[in-house]
Amino acid sequence: MRAAEALELAPLADDLARVEARLQESVRHPDRFLGEVASHLVTAGGKRIRPTLTLCAAYASSTGTRPTSDEAVTGAVACELVHLGSLYHDDVIDEAETRRGVPSVNARWSNIVAILSGDYLLARASSLAASLGADVAALLADTIGELCRGQVNELQHLYDVARSEEDYQSTIEGKTASLFATACRIGGMVSGVDEPTLDALTRYGHHLGMCFQIVDDCLDLTATDEVLGKPSGQDLAEGIYTLPVIYAIDTCEPLRSMLGAPMDPARLAEARALATSDGAVPSALDVAHDHATKAREALAGAEHLDPQVTAGLDRLVEGLVSRDS
Repeated sequence: MRAAEALELAPLADDLARVEARLQESVRHPDRFLGEVASHLVTAGGKRIRPTLTLCAAYASSTGTRPTSDEAVTGAVACELVHLGSLYHDDVIDEAETRRGVPSVNARWSNIVAILSGDYLLARASSLAASLGADVAALLADTIGELCRGQVNELQHLYDVARSEEDYQSTIEGKTASLFATACRIGGMVSGVDEPTLDALTRYGHHLGMCFQIVDDCLDLTATDEVLGKPSGQDLAEGIYTLPVIYAIDTCEPLRSMLGAPMDPARLAEARALATSDGAVPSALDVAHDHATKAREALAGAEHLDPQVTAGLDRLVEGLVSRDS
């Protein structure tokens, strides 16, 4: 389900169609091969959560019932291109075979092609951000830096059974929550909302991103390949010990003794069963729900946020949290 379906805001479907058209346009290139690889995941679809957040933040300056500006659409496209570029790079790091139900760029072509086309998507995002002004360009550049910091931090703790919850939180603040927050902030910036509303939208995006990633990490242990659109259990296989695994390690000595090194498929299945059998996943989801509550509280603190937009963003929180059920 796309994020837009949960919000029930009148102009959103049409504005997301504008985003989709601009996405396609932004990755076209005279070099047919570059255009093909750059558009690979664009055409594969996706939830479009980040551009949805940018659009909704832009609605905050109006009644929430009018189409948004071209600047907001441009900001939404820039945020999605950053996300897509990061996925190209992530799939190289993870040696992933599939993404969104289709072969990953690195699997279909090569790691080199995936890296360079991911760089191209980030360059296109930066160019679009620059067209919106120096403040937006600087914010997006800082966010790309945060994505890199989060990913590097995660790589430093591969197969680390002593990884702390604090380290995990810092990692996902960088690699996920930063872009959610930026998507909201750019929407507010280009639509000229007041500073308190802008800060409230940014806090909302941060906590929504934290909630989203924690739920995603739980689903990686509990969901099927078909639900995820990629192989499940991948983080555990690659030595990325996420919040539910960190909690499970603390209470399950057999699991701790199994981890710390690569595992064959049979051992991985056993480790996955242990990680999901002792209440660690519900405990991690409690943390996700706490971030969901904080996201709602951020909206409640924005006095000038349109009630229709507040209600829509609140439904988005609920939609992301309910993925765990």
